[in-house]
Amino acid sequence: MKSKFVQLIVIVFTISTVFSCSNSTSSEKKQLTEADYKKATAHMSSDLNKLISNQITSQKWLDDGSFLYSKQTENGNEYILVNPTSKEKTMAFDIEKLASSLSSKLDETIDAKDLSLRNVDYSKNSNSLTFSYDGNNYSCNLADFSISDFKDTSPEVGRIEHLSPNGKLAAYIDNFNLWVRDVNTNKKTQLTFDGIEDYSYAINNAGWTKGDNAVLKWSPNSDKIATFRQDARGVGEMYLTSTNVGHPRLEAWKHPLPGDLKVFKIERVIIHLDGTPRMTQLKMESDFQRSTTTDHIAGRGGEFLDVEWSEDGSQLSFVSSSRDHKIAHLRIANSNTGDVRSVLKEETETYFESGVRMRNWHLLEKSNEVIWFSERDNWGHLYLYDLATGNLKQQITKGEWAVQQLIHIDEDSRELFFTAGGKEDGNPYHQYLYKVDFDGNNLTNLTPDAGTHSINFSPNYDYFVDTYSTVENPPIAVLRNRNGEKIVDLETADITRLKANNWQQPIEFNVKARDNKTDLYGIMYLPSHYSETGSYPVLNYIYPGPQSGSVRGFGFSAVSRDYQAVAELGFVVVAVNAMGTPGRSKSFHDFYYGNMGDNGIPDNIATIKQLAEQYKGMDLDRVGIWGHSGGGFASTRALFAYPDFYKVAVSGAGNHDNRNYEADWGEKWQGLLVTDKESGTTNYDNQANQLIAENLKGKLLITHGSMDNNVPPSNTMLVVEALIKANKDFDFILFPNKRHGYGDMTDYMTRRRWDYWVKHLLNMEPPKEFSLDNF
Repeated sequence: MKSKFVQLIVIVFTISTVFSCSNSTSSEKKQLTEADYKKATAHMSSDLNKLISNQITSQKWLDDGSFLYSKQTENGNEYILVNPTSKEKTMAFDIEKLASSLSSKLDETIDAKDLSLRNVDYSKNSNSLTFSYDGNNYSCNLADFSISDFKDTSPEVGRIEHLSPNGKLAAYIDNFNLWVRDVNTNKKTQLTFDGIEDYSYAINNAGWTKGDNAVLKWSPNSDKIATFRQDARGVGEMYLTSTNVGHPRLEAWKHPLPGDLKVFKIERVIIHLDGTPRMTQLKMESDFQRSTTTDHIAGRGGEFLDVEWSEDGSQLSFVSSSRDHKIAHLRIANSNTGDVRSVLKEETETYFESGVRMRNWHLLEKSNEVIWFSERDNWGHLYLYDLATGNLKQQITKGEWAVQQLIHIDEDSRELFFTAGGKEDGNPYHQYLYKVDFDGNNLTNLTPDAGTHSINFSPNYDYFVDTYSTVENPPIAVLRNRNGEKIVDLETADITRLKANNWQQPIEFNVKARDNKTDLYGIMYLPSHYSETGSYPVLNYIYPGPQSGSVRGFGFSAVSRDYQAVAELGFVVVAVNAMGTPGRSKSFHDFYYGNMGDNGIPDNIATIKQLAEQYKGMDLDRVGIWGHSGGGFASTRALFAYPDFYKVAVSGAGNHDNRNYEADWGEKWQGLLVTDKESGTTNYDNQANQLIAENLKGKLLITHGSMDNNVPPSNTMLVVEALIKANKDFDFILFPNKRHGYGDMTDYMTRRRWDYWVKHLLNMEPPKEFSLDNF
């Protein structure tokens, strides 16, 4: 009897203890420590890149046809000179001697291991080297390693001035008009005289972005400039006000929105500089300010996009795009008379693009032909047209794969060199270099090794450096000739030290889309302590496009944002390129045209569910999502539209209703704004987050910069207002005086994002006010 009584007491005590512990853990959150956060930050440090040995860090083709590159080693940088003809690789110069000479000149100790040079230029003939170090320019005589100051006498060509091809003139804007400056004499000449505010020349304003540099294109012989006069008269304005003591500063600028009666238009002009400057206006109607490659007509440095000069400057070819991007019209202008003739016109049901971040159309003067890019058969391919008649002569490339960028045209051999994805087995986002004859024959893969290939051609296009990698395999660089034959093995990166530093390799995956047929590709990050018997909340990073996807590249990277750092806190991180993003077929990219509220979210959900079947530790009851800009739009949408799947969202600077965003972008992907007069509804309602804000169930942290001149903060305030009216709890951070990126408040934003996930998905307390400033 006594033993049974004792057993009963033990059972009752045990049940009581378990019940007590259960009550305790439910009311008291566990604490993540500062040490946990510090450990995580090690996985987002840029110093991880320094642990990769034998990786090419810079490269340059020299005037004599040789190739100079620097590589990172355990003992510092080395500079290697390659002779493509002899296939020789030699040390370009002694870095130890250079460090010693530089130490003497600057009267400080410089360790060759830590010496980092920029803008390196090497001349074998003069046995000299020029470089930048610590913001100053130097020249080194490699015979004795004597170092002298080197003054860069070239004019400023980036933000303010455009240097002519012959280097003698620099064009710029002053008081709404275009000027040129003689680089040698500094004499300034005004070229246009009737430019006024809102009706000015070469202005760099697209609404969502603006700058001080002119937008133009010099003729090859430097005697003409192609530019435009932007008509912004009557175009609506955007307003921002600063946060400060005293009267706020008002920022106001022209910023057209979808549905506006008036948007930016341009009047194309050619300015002649051979003799007394004169201007020729092209004899045509005004064009909509549109491009076939980006949301703007200005490329890097203010290059006038979709414009091409003939070699002698007698003709200017260009593409006019309709307001909705559905029509692309190739035209040619006589630069002297301004007469314009039509060459060909293409129209699509959605939008026309002429390449991936660069135009793939080019005129061929020698043969009087045109290379044209089209997705008319559902895949991006190259076509050959007769320039005189505008008739199609030949489809050059074809098949269920996509040309990405046309790199080089050899008119003499009638060969094209281009990058493409999807032709080889495996990940279609891995890009390879090909060449093909104008007639479509002899299609050749010049870069046969599996992976994503980065190409650097020599100036004469006889050779190219091929650097390739995958998510799993670090970069390998080889030198090839124009036929793809390997000339020299350059470098194979070594990640031994990286792995020894607890680096975690991301996992590339392939799953099916929502239709259970279409292949999707993405990358996943697991914590180093991941166990199949554990339980890990899932974090879904999203950037829905349509101009790019969540995964920007499938090459090797030691650090990708803070993905692995977040994983180390106890999460599984997933990013996938959903339908509706570029780089694949036209139908894949067009998937949610006219319904941007889709955002590819169903594909993200399908991805996570499939991955959870394989990785049992993923907890589908605790799924969070985050993103910035388009990702801010999509992450908020996910929480509103799929409240039973996504429990937490952190949304940054989202374009939550594209009626409040720039016309060029919204009208390209959603179509022209149409309002039903009877109901008052529009074709933009299906993408307006504020209209479904009442569906919020989970936890939402929504953020924006108060001076965001890319995505105006009114986009977020619409959602904030709707949430308040719906009596919903949410969290909101407005970053005073910050633009689209949060600048010096970015670390604070990152920490608050981490804290939000830890609290609401891990159900733990984060360390109080952890500082990321030193990481």
